[in-house]
Amino acid sequence: MSFFTILLALLIENARPLPWASTLLAAYQRYTDRLAHDLNAGQRAHGVIGWCAAVLPWVLLALLVFYALHYVTPLLGWIWTLMVLYVCLGFREAVQPLRDILDAMRAGEAERARALLTAWRGESAVDFGEPDIAKAAIETALVRTHRQVFGIIFWFILLPGPSGALLYRLCEEMDRRWGMRQDEAFGPFGLFAAKAFRVIDWLPVRLSAVGFAIAGNFEDAISAWRTQARSWVNQSDGIVLASGAGALGVRLGGALPAVQGMRFRPELGEGAVPDSDYLQNALGLLWRALIVWLVLLLLMTLASWVGG
Repeated sequence: MSFFTILLALLIENARPLPWASTLLAAYQRYTDRLAHDLNAGQRAHGVIGWCAAVLPWVLLALLVFYALHYVTPLLGWIWTLMVLYVCLGFREAVQPLRDILDAMRAGEAERARALLTAWRGESAVDFGEPDIAKAAIETALVRTHRQVFGIIFWFILLPGPSGALLYRLCEEMDRRWGMRQDEAFGPFGLFAAKAFRVIDWLPVRLSAVGFAIAGNFEDAISAWRTQARSWVNQSDGIVLASGAGALGVRLGGALPAVQGMRFRPELGEGAVPDSDYLQNALGLLWRALIVWLVLLLLMTLASWVGG
């Protein structure tokens, strides 16, 4: 049943994106900002309390609603699960901006491509050349697909009802909002959010890397993962980016223009410098990786039916 729920949620999300997803996200972000304002007194323990208040009540509520509806009739429990999974998944959010940037670059509209990339990443791309745009877009798509699709699918299968999908989605959001903050004023408040996400993401990130390897150049993907991923500051993202770079046969990482000078990062992969053509290759890789995951889930479902 999990396979068909995931497949249906993906089909609905791709055909009809949630119209009020940004409203839900904005409301949750205001809630977490309020928690940080009220609880952050400069101690790591306060971050633990804040994380628990930001994540656990919503996960428990989703699970309780699932069991209550399932008690009335399993169909209602399944509909609730499908709705929550639909809200959590974001495959279209990971591939559509990449497709829009590709269209802009093929039309020779570099300024529009930079504007789209800036809106997508939340960082200025005003000084990016074509290789920089292509590189940053591919990196963003790889990481977003892992975090907004594959990690959610893994935890959805592992935990009952919609609790796993919501747990991963909220933990990922907390990592971005608290865990990745390095400003001194925020202090150690976000350390637990970062650690919690690393723990629950340890296995999914490696499964995503394997999925990219199967969907692309397997040998180069595994080689880049083994030899280069550790050089990335965020090693989870490094695993995804290194395997993706190897699978595509492209060189990611390296220097990117920044507001003040250049931002230097380790290079990942040993292929060519990306251009607009590689954006199309990246789109194909993401779709093939999703198909790999779905085929494996289907085989697991069929095996459980036969075994049952």
